[in-house]
Amino acid sequence: MVFLAITPEGLQQALIAAEKTGQPVWCGSNAISQEAFSAMAGSGLSRFDYALDPKDTDTLAGALDTIAQHHPASIVWLETAPAADD
Repeated sequence: MVFLAITPEGLQQALIAAEKTGQPVWCGSNAISQEAFSAMAGSGLSRFDYALDPKDTDTLAGALDTIAQHHPASIVWLETAPAADD
């Protein structure tokens, strides 16, 4: 299983879960700064160099394709947030 975090909050939750399981975690550039990511070298975290937006299905599809290339046949858990009331 691979975690794909979209927000900083989701990333923190994914990292907590992954710490227990040793599973890889991926995120967008908007979930963690480059500096904080660099400080986590060797932690199993991968960071896209672009932001992920849950409304941008093309970008998410590209991110999922990249993860599939690195982790073939793995289930990907994608962070989602409840829809905001309009």
